[in-house]
Amino acid sequence: MLAKRIIPCLDIKNGRTVKGVNFVNLIDAGDPVVLAKQYAEKGADELVFLDISATLEGRKTTLEMVLKVAEQVNIPFTVGGGISSIEDVDLLLKSGADKVSINSSAIKRPELINELSDKFGSQCVIVAIDAKQIDGQWKVHLAGGSIPTKLDLFEWAKEVENRGAGEILFTSMDHDGTKDGFANGALSKLSTTLNIPIIASGGAGTIQHFVDTFQIGKSDAALAASVFHFGEIEIKDLKNALKENNIEVRI
Repeated sequence: MLAKRIIPCLDIKNGRTVKGVNFVNLIDAGDPVVLAKQYAEKGADELVFLDISATLEGRKTTLEMVLKVAEQVNIPFTVGGGISSIEDVDLLLKSGADKVSINSSAIKRPELINELSDKFGSQCVIVAIDAKQIDGQWKVHLAGGSIPTKLDLFEWAKEVENRGAGEILFTSMDHDGTKDGFANGALSKLSTTLNIPIIASGGAGTIQHFVDTFQIGKSDAALAASVFHFGEIEIKDLKNALKENNIEVRI
């Protein structure tokens, strides 16, 4: 059995780590390079950095950050935000990133998934999907969750897999920042209908929430931000608790 992964997520804006609730009301959470080093030392399996402003200036800032993070950590890390071409990915991977995450650009031009997978390998390509329930249906959203689309979460996820993505990072916008638990119903459906790993995102508030997303949601990895950034859950304590619940993790 593959070990389940714990992934701190660092949302980056203007070179700083920020965190909000339901994608808004952002507050500063610290220096991303310092946080990355701490998480690597504390036992995180991977890291995800999402440049949520992703302007031209932000891209330059992100490349500088990626170089610094690569010097400080010895665990895989993913970078996302504003990626729309092979050239963007090439720059990030050469700067030290192990994987990239694409979202809006994949929805606007799905062929990008094929192109990146063919060029760099599916193991490098994560497609992030932000979705919320509208009239009982999970609908995919663009641009950091700000623009609704007509895409169905499960249909889009299947297309993403078919086009060569190596993993899906699913964020429930309804759960994001609420600390009420992950969207385990949707996660379980994704995990049982797809053959690629599913990373759960949105809603982590307690250690039990992580237990639930692995046992009920059948997630392959769990991503969280504020509970780690503000010291509410220590990764060592979390992994020990998962072990006690017969969930395979790397200690």
